[in-house]
Amino acid sequence: MKHSARVIGGVAALVMLTAALGSAAGASGRDEQVPDEDHHVLLLSVDGLHQSDLSWYISQNPTSALARLSRRGVNYTNAQTPVPSDSFPGLLAQVTGGNPRSTGVYYDFSYNPSLLAPGTTACSTTPRGTVVAYDESLDQDPSSIDAGQGLAGLPGSILSMAANPTTLINPANLPVDPTTCKPVYPHQYLKVNTVFEVARRAGLRTAWSDKHPAYDIVNGPSGNGVQDLFTPEINSDATGYSGDWTSDNLATQQYDTYKVQSVINEIDGYDHSRTVRVGTPAMFGMNFQSVSTGEKLPTSQGQPGGYLADGVTPGPVLARALDFVNTEVQALTAELRSQHLADSTTIILSAKHGQSPQDGASLRRVDDGSIIDGLNAAWAVGHPSSPALVAGSISDDAMLLWLSDRSQAAADFAKIYLLSTPAAANTIDGTNTTVNSSGLSAVYAGAATAGYFGVAPGDPRVPDVFGIAQHGTVYTGKKKKIAEHGGADPQDRHVPIIVFGAGVDEGRTITTPVETTQIAPTILEQLDLNPRALRAVRQENTRVLPGLR
Repeated sequence: MKHSARVIGGVAALVMLTAALGSAAGASGRDEQVPDEDHHVLLLSVDGLHQSDLSWYISQNPTSALARLSRRGVNYTNAQTPVPSDSFPGLLAQVTGGNPRSTGVYYDFSYNPSLLAPGTTACSTTPRGTVVAYDESLDQDPSSIDAGQGLAGLPGSILSMAANPTTLINPANLPVDPTTCKPVYPHQYLKVNTVFEVARRAGLRTAWSDKHPAYDIVNGPSGNGVQDLFTPEINSDATGYSGDWTSDNLATQQYDTYKVQSVINEIDGYDHSRTVRVGTPAMFGMNFQSVSTGEKLPTSQGQPGGYLADGVTPGPVLARALDFVNTEVQALTAELRSQHLADSTTIILSAKHGQSPQDGASLRRVDDGSIIDGLNAAWAVGHPSSPALVAGSISDDAMLLWLSDRSQAAADFAKIYLLSTPAAANTIDGTNTTVNSSGLSAVYAGAATAGYFGVAPGDPRVPDVFGIAQHGTVYTGKKKKIAEHGGADPQDRHVPIIVFGAGVDEGRTITTPVETTQIAPTILEQLDLNPRALRAVRQENTRVLPGLR
């Protein structure tokens, strides 16, 4: 009996030791597994793509590339993005496994009461609190697609753009850390690591293509997660068009082709510019913008954008954008086959966010600037010597406010004002109207906002006030938008996830709820890496997508 007990105890001790080592590896972020160096994951994010869009397109085009991915992959038809459903939280969900409560990133434009304004040099004496803008405003030259690199022959030469976009960010536009008195780059602002960093640490190659140099954020806190980061500026002047690359859907498609070509070059074993042979990345991919502008533009090339009156069927511009994405996905999958990589590559297709409203009749465009001015004026009546109440705000189809007074009383004041104040609006045809409660259906204030996002009250990054928009409300000073994202509307959040290719069962549909945060641990599992090497995965207990094998 004693001998048996010692044997059992030895086995138990071995199990406990193994578990302890695994726990220690997860806790430290180290990955003790041996990666599959012959496996690749290609992540494709189609901004604005709703699950309903994909379902409609496949029904109309059953032999299309998107239909093939759906038919032969695993489809998650009840997937949701984080809130706020903006591009930064949306992409970070996919590459960190975390929501804003873990990443610390609520939007690409926010406010932080702990940092100093850009350009600050007297860091020990300057009051803290600044807008944190991680968008095109960071570029050395926001008007140029190469963000100020100075390439000749643009836009045709854009593939020669630097693979390290941090060099294209003007540090004078970055917030300043009061402790170091140095600029805070986007990757330094992220609180958790990314799949790119985990892959790099395991000796695997990484690449990504996106829409601003500010997407340096996907490098993660180490600053070196992505070896080849291609980020042509989408909000720059579009050659041959009036406006930027988002002002015409054909311009957006042209812009997206540059990123597609960068990925094709990487599939072929080159860097994004096709000048250096480096081998096909293990973890790589890109973001499409064409569907998003197809939903937001009222017209393009003389045709209407958005949806038909039923709110489900894409109109001419959006249908053409879906055709474009399908053609480019077909080109990417064909290139994988031509390079004999189809059997060793997992493709994951999803979206950073959807867009609302799909039904144009419910659209109400509201000038959020007038609402903020009114709130500040109301606060000033009782606080004439205080600064403006709203220190920072962003409102697309949600309202996020950071206040100069972070007390619960101030947050409650803002909530009461917003819910009791009507606002001027206009409809899709420009007719003037009014919305009640500032266009909001619910407002969280102070501790309630922190509770909504799952952080402690007083967290320096969480908004003091978070307003959920009434369906159809879009905050804009312009009359051009017919849809937007960034809020909690189901149409903002209900996006597809398809996982297709190597290591995946064919032809399965899973209807149980999942989140786009689950893409990140799934990527690592496909590469034979430990999903719990991601800090956000450990913090939120984010699961690998179910039913892949």
